[in-house]
Amino acid sequence: MKKYAPVISIFLILMAVYTSITFTWPQDPGVVQETYGFCTERAMEHVKQVSEYPHAVGFPAHRQVRDYLLQQLKQLGLDPQIQEGHTAGDWANFSRAVNVMARIQGSGDGKALVLMTHYDSNPHSSPGASDAGSGLGTILEGLRAFLGKDLQPKNDIIVLFTDAEELGLNGADLFVNQHPWADDVGLVLNFEARGSKGPSYMLIETNRGNSQLVKEFLEAGPKYPVASSLAYSIYKMLPNDTDLTVFREDRDIQGLNFAFIDDHYDYHTALDRHDRLDANTLAHQGSYLMPLLLHFSQADLGQLESLQDTVYFNVPFFKLLSYPYGWIRPMLILASLLFLVLLGYGFRKKALQWKAIGKGLLVALLVLAANGAVGYVAWPLLLKAYPRYGEMLSGFPYNGHTYIAAFAFLSLAIGFWGYRRVQKEHLASLLVAPLLLWLGICWLLATYLPGASFFILPVFAMLAALLVILNQEEPNLYVLVALSVPALWIFAPMVQMFPVALGLKMLISCTLLTTLTFLLLLPVFGNFYPRWRLGGLCFLLFAGFMLGAHFQSGFTDENPRPSSLLYVLDADKREAQWMTYDRQLSEWTSQFIDREGQADQALGENTLSSKYGTGFAFSARAPLKAIDAPQVVTLKDTLVGTMRQLKIRVIPQRAVNRLEIYTNDTPIARASINGVPLSSFYLKERTGARLVTHYISNNIPTELELTLPAGMPLEIELYEASNDLLQHPLFSVPERPADQIPKPFVLNDAILVKKLIRFD
Repeated sequence: MKKYAPVISIFLILMAVYTSITFTWPQDPGVVQETYGFCTERAMEHVKQVSEYPHAVGFPAHRQVRDYLLQQLKQLGLDPQIQEGHTAGDWANFSRAVNVMARIQGSGDGKALVLMTHYDSNPHSSPGASDAGSGLGTILEGLRAFLGKDLQPKNDIIVLFTDAEELGLNGADLFVNQHPWADDVGLVLNFEARGSKGPSYMLIETNRGNSQLVKEFLEAGPKYPVASSLAYSIYKMLPNDTDLTVFREDRDIQGLNFAFIDDHYDYHTALDRHDRLDANTLAHQGSYLMPLLLHFSQADLGQLESLQDTVYFNVPFFKLLSYPYGWIRPMLILASLLFLVLLGYGFRKKALQWKAIGKGLLVALLVLAANGAVGYVAWPLLLKAYPRYGEMLSGFPYNGHTYIAAFAFLSLAIGFWGYRRVQKEHLASLLVAPLLLWLGICWLLATYLPGASFFILPVFAMLAALLVILNQEEPNLYVLVALSVPALWIFAPMVQMFPVALGLKMLISCTLLTTLTFLLLLPVFGNFYPRWRLGGLCFLLFAGFMLGAHFQSGFTDENPRPSSLLYVLDADKREAQWMTYDRQLSEWTSQFIDREGQADQALGENTLSSKYGTGFAFSARAPLKAIDAPQVVTLKDTLVGTMRQLKIRVIPQRAVNRLEIYTNDTPIARASINGVPLSSFYLKERTGARLVTHYISNNIPTELELTLPAGMPLEIELYEASNDLLQHPLFSVPERPADQIPKPFVLNDAILVKKLIRFD
């Protein structure tokens, strides 16, 4: 048996990695029905119904989805209502929002529980099955299952389907700041998506400590919690918000987000269809909702605030583990003291040698540096080799998972090859450097990212492994494998999570995390001889995955290429251009634009904000079409002391979806759009020339009121867009081929009219 111990050990390690990824979320869509009566198939049917067509604000299907939600709430025996109004949010994205709401009366008089998701899809081509049809399906089916139990909740339950989330959290802003029910809210459960597959991550949003919320979450007992205090620490540093953020920032109301992110390439695209939404993922959302609904409908929601923070993380079989922030420093001190004690013990036993420790430190640093460099240059090199990946603005191509696996194995290969140089040294000496590095990392995390302080737990396991190796000439390999499980369960999912969440530009997180995990597993790997063979095997796996990624690198009907085309008319110059965001022209866009036509950079800088700041790449002269420019009427232009007050009305002369307004560098003291003021903070802090975006419903005019210093000239640039290029009778643009989809995150398939207004 001892002869096969290394092979069995590798198998056990692979099993630990497998369980860390798959055992933390449902692998059977029916698992929630057995416990709570939540039927994933019913939830998916709702998703299918609301995602037949793109239904962004102002689109025809938008009302159809709203009517469907009202109908379903009535069928559940509820009395739904709507809240309608205009808001500009914090991002100066102005729109009409129509929220759909219902309220279940509780037996008590405490705070209310809100079940929330949004029902608008992203403009202009996404059917919105995952984002956020999955939330609609989860809540509607969860309510059916809950009401079917004939339970009397203690707390009121508010069902809130917000509108215009994709435009700037406008529906949430409307509810939080203008609806009387907002005064009653004690907790929000918000369901979201940023992909179409994978586990759903729980993220706490609170302005204070999280300990009471974590305690209540644990008491509710969801079967498959996937959450960590690290995830929210990182989330807070990113420019991402959800509807729940408005509750937290404007009303100091805390809550829980639930969102899945895998298959990120479907996010906000025409591929966000119900048939691409993973049923296990939808079941995972249901597995959160049902126990939390049962628990928080009875809990005291007025006692959820806390000044204390909790470190929390999930592992297979043990669900969610947690401990208070107050333990962070003592645990670090204890680990550091144990490290020093083991050093002294090892030197007294003559099992540790300074020279070998020095060699181990050099190898560890070289392996980390090499793999860090590989991860840093990996994505830029892939973009050079496969420029078409640049068309995926999210930075995560269809074969992204294959690249993650490839570079993880390359990192392991470099690790094995690096330690091959010191395989004659006593293993105990080689473990000192990884422990020293990890202790340093944990001290830094405790200071700058305390949510990641649970990283110290695998270090304790490695200290135990060092103790075993110091005391045994031939340590039991299975004991060492068991001590490596905490590292595998904690870090293996993160190797995949960060590049999926942030794009393959974060392959460096994959290579570094793989290397750091390799160092924690050195008590096991250090017993494998010869190590170059394992390095060679890992390199062969790297080569195999890279070859697989190459064969997956093309675009197909199943994995189509994003492409873009706009018709841009300068109404003042009476000139027109075809424009595209595509860095590589497809055959479809090449019908209108050739590679010689570089885009007008001035136009690219000032046209229509996009998620990733994407500018136009190519342009070509286009025939002049009879597209009507907006009519601009000056309603007021007066001086009040040293300030000039200006009011203009922009009236569409055609059916439009969006109006973007830019100004020159003249400072704007106050501004409002259709009577809704823009925040003074936004006006003071705004960067660039963009003033406001109006996402237009029912073709209403835009009234802009501005206050600016007298005597300063003002230039206003209008960019009026309609998403009807492919349907407009004046154009004969053919349909995209089956292996192409509209490029997301940018204005697309649009007719754009530019107009300049000057006020001297």
